[in-house]
Amino acid sequence: MAHVITNRCVDTKDQSCVEVCPVDCIHPSSDLDGQEEFDAYPQLYIDPEVCIDCGACVPECPVEAIFYVDDVPDEYESDIAANREFYQKWLPK
Repeated sequence: MAHVITNRCVDTKDQSCVEVCPVDCIHPSSDLDGQEEFDAYPQLYIDPEVCIDCGACVPECPVEAIFYVDDVPDEYESDIAANREFYQKWLPK
């Protein structure tokens, strides 16, 4: 897993990161997954199997919620597992 979106994204869900991602690894997105799917979750997540570690999303996040996995602050450490678990359960439409 290259990058992680922490819970700083909760209820913000600004999709600037989605717009710059070259491999469409950030979900749920209103454009990629539909508005209903986007509204069903409190934050965005990065697919650890698809992310190519380009880092394009990091500077785009207005709430500074995205970190390289090794740089996730201690208080957001549980978000690494939460990100992984989202993709174990979520299936794109």
